[in-house]
Amino acid sequence: MKIDHVALYCLNLEGMRKFFIRYFHGVSNGMYHNPKTGLKTYMLSFENSDARLELMTRPEVKDEEENIYRQGFIHLSFSVGSKEKVDCLTKALNEAGYQVLSGPRITGDGYYESCIVGPENLLLEITV
Repeated sequence: MKIDHVALYCLNLEGMRKFFIRYFHGVSNGMYHNPKTGLKTYMLSFENSDARLELMTRPEVKDEEENIYRQGFIHLSFSVGSKEKVDCLTKALNEAGYQVLSGPRITGDGYYESCIVGPENLLLEITV
């Protein structure tokens, strides 16, 4: 068994799509739009990964205050292949104005990672 994809509701569908294409080299399909419900989606795939990310929006999606320690799914983690790539991507995101919450560092359980607050307060781990 494997995870096929994870879906994420977002307010700025095009902005999120561009973010994942620019910084994580995502490859996007064409937009799916259901005019009856207002649902719009993109499916993004990533090099060397079978797991995909579905970005979705619809008129009912709301911006609600988030607590980073809330219940439920809390972050996406991307393995970039090396410490140097973790450092480089973390620096690029920081220079683009995204907040670095931690790292790059070696965690207590031995991972080399950083944690970034991405668009729409999405937490992203960048690991080796």
